[in-house]
Amino acid sequence: MPSTDTKRPRTPWRSRLHEVIFESDTPAGKAFDIALIGSILVSVTVVMLESMANVRARYGTLLIQVEWLFTVLFTIEYLLRLLSVKRPLHYATSFLGIIDILAILPTYLSLFIPGTQYLFTIRILRLLRIFRILKLSEYLSEASIIVTALKASRRKISVFILTVLTLVTIIGSIMYIIEGEEHGFDSIPTSIYWAIVTLTTVGYGDLSPQTPAGKALASLVMIIGYGVIAVPTGIVTVEISQAAQKFQKVSAQSCPSCGQEGHDADAVFCKYCGHHL
Repeated sequence: MPSTDTKRPRTPWRSRLHEVIFESDTPAGKAFDIALIGSILVSVTVVMLESMANVRARYGTLLIQVEWLFTVLFTIEYLLRLLSVKRPLHYATSFLGIIDILAILPTYLSLFIPGTQYLFTIRILRLLRIFRILKLSEYLSEASIIVTALKASRRKISVFILTVLTLVTIIGSIMYIIEGEEHGFDSIPTSIYWAIVTLTTVGYGDLSPQTPAGKALASLVMIIGYGVIAVPTGIVTVEISQAAQKFQKVSAQSCPSCGQEGHDADAVFCKYCGHHL
């Protein structure tokens, strides 16, 4: 089936733009990426400072202006990324493309929903590009192994989570019957909250059983909690081991058509859109 994404003709200036923005093999590309990393770090720092009341009281206006400056710069950069690839929609809906758009939306949303500018810190996820910029292909391969293992174990983890949810619902209901409202367990949802906190060994301490039967049940839940923590760890560990045995090294090159990364080191064509690498 033909792609519904619009393909742009590959012109020399667009190829050059793609080389600078997406690749780091050239001095210009590496300089662009390093400048981008620096801008991300500075912009996140600005947002953190702006959240501090004493700093905001003295430099609030300046910090807001700097936030908007970075937002405009990142917006221009995002548009240039779309312009430099043949399949802009493909890149826009990719993992890195979604992160790029999420990095600039909070400031615009703050015009309508005050406070959303603090979500600006999500742009720190863009530092994932540092693995490609610094040519840390081994790290890219390891990251791909983890992603593959998580995908392979998602069904087992889903069944496990469903089992845990069923368990805490039953435990919470029993604790509600044992302790009752006079001891702070004023509803089944509150008791389920206590069961989740106890089973995961978090133990906030805002609720605690007072009766001997309640304490006995709490002790049992704590012991079960240690076993519950081990199950997903074991599932993911097995999948990581299997993925590592059959995984190939990952290239740091991005596709000139869709901008996707994560190709095998010996790949000739993009595994997402089929374009020649």
